[in-house]
Amino acid sequence: MLRVVSLTLVILAAGVSSAAADPRADDLTICRDRQAEAQARASACESLLKAEQLGGKDKAIALSVRGNTQINKRDYDHAIETLSIALDLDPDHVIALNLRGLAYERSGKEDLAIADYNLALQKRPTYGVPYNNRGVIQLRRGALQSALDDFSLSIKYTPKFLLGWTNRARVRTLMKDFDGALADFAVAETIDPAAPQIAGNRCITYGMMRQFDQAFADCNRLIEKQPKNVFAINNRADVNMMKGDFDAALTDYNTAIQINPNNVRAHSGRGQIYERRKDLAQARADYRAAAYSLTRFDEIDVARARATAQERLAALMPQTPGSAPTGRRVALVIGNGAYKNVHALPNPPRDSKLIASVLREVGFQTVISASDLTREKFFDALKAFAEEAEKADWAVVYYAGHGFEIGGVNYLVPVDAKLAADKDAETQAVALEQVIAAVGAARKMRLVVLDACRDNPFAPIMQRTLSLKLVDKGFSNIEPGAGFMVVYAAKHGETAIDGDGSANSPFATALAREIKQPRVEIRKLFDIIRDDVWAATRHEQQPFTYGSPPGREDFYFVAGK
Repeated sequence: MLRVVSLTLVILAAGVSSAAADPRADDLTICRDRQAEAQARASACESLLKAEQLGGKDKAIALSVRGNTQINKRDYDHAIETLSIALDLDPDHVIALNLRGLAYERSGKEDLAIADYNLALQKRPTYGVPYNNRGVIQLRRGALQSALDDFSLSIKYTPKFLLGWTNRARVRTLMKDFDGALADFAVAETIDPAAPQIAGNRCITYGMMRQFDQAFADCNRLIEKQPKNVFAINNRADVNMMKGDFDAALTDYNTAIQINPNNVRAHSGRGQIYERRKDLAQARADYRAAAYSLTRFDEIDVARARATAQERLAALMPQTPGSAPTGRRVALVIGNGAYKNVHALPNPPRDSKLIASVLREVGFQTVISASDLTREKFFDALKAFAEEAEKADWAVVYYAGHGFEIGGVNYLVPVDAKLAADKDAETQAVALEQVIAAVGAARKMRLVVLDACRDNPFAPIMQRTLSLKLVDKGFSNIEPGAGFMVVYAAKHGETAIDGDGSANSPFATALAREIKQPRVEIRKLFDIIRDDVWAATRHEQQPFTYGSPPGREDFYFVAGK
């Protein structure tokens, strides 16, 4: 919910102007008009920029509108670049400063974001939106009084800004000023009675007040209107936890996970229930599913849930180094090819069998090989493998099949996935973070190999929503934590060659050949594989490695003598 809420911060236009409604209005008039309909304004500005018909402050305005669109598509790097050019043209353009701050914040660069918000407010102290945005960062950092002060200033200067009121209500709830929080929600209802964040967040306020009937009334009303609103379902689960009704909370968390198996809050909350019930293996599984992130930004609720999962996972991990045979190596090898709703891939099952065979040959004690996994079977396989990884020094996952990036998140695609719209990826596909979590329990080497940078097969039929960036080719770049290696068969944003249908893919062929070579340290080994694939594909495909294993030890698939 907060993600949906916070995206509204970047909307520059609220209504439809007469200029936008008049087909004779020129693009410049519409581009300048902050009250114009958002899509019409974006189109007008874009036309002017492409025609190179703008300069000075007008060009800065048009670039700020382009930057706003890029933020809505979660294309933050390009948004920062665009907005920086706008500010070079007009250093006093406070809207561009606020937007660039938001792009920095979503990129995990909070200090740069605050610097932009501060500068915008220095130039225009009565600009309410940057106060709210700065307050969100303070709230994420736990600086509640600073967040409260910023939200109050946002309300002072922009009294009709709904988020200022609902965000201040959330802070007041955390500070246990419940009367103040309810008063803020009441004002928010006068601005937009139907805003879902009012009931969704007030549900938590009433829960903390232990007024459970009112809490459930708010959450239930929202869930009745939006049965798949995972934010509301998680909030109701949290209220059930406050009440001590763990069975009801578990039901809600299970529902949330059934809708979205990648949901951090639901896994973190369910882990706490299993921990209370002394089912520590299941608790660790849920905490692992919530603990790992490949990006540097989380919404506030997600960040809090992830931090809890990370803390509890560390506390529950086996502490005895000798609890498993030293040198134990395990692998999960998946080849998805028999897709039901898009074109099939002939090679992944063949590639996965080749890699599984080679891993057994080089001495892996456990190699789980699976083909054509549905969503449910995919998550089951990751859960079972994570339990094996807990007892191992090495944990390796090799995946071949469809995979792509949507909205800044990398996904692997089960064979039964149906993606009518880009937003369906989080419920239909497997986030790469879940694969990272599966190898995360291993003590030393944690490796994920993805022979999956193929064209997005759903792209021709997939509805593209304004709020998501959709990449048709490949994966995006990632930032794995220390001690992890993630190897892509092709550089981010590019596609891997699948082979000719009778032979293995170039990447699988090189991987199978090179890992059998003795005394090749793993970092160098993947450099060799990169060069081999680059040469074999005549410079069409270049594998890429992110992260690295622990630095104080060398790792060999075949140690040699």
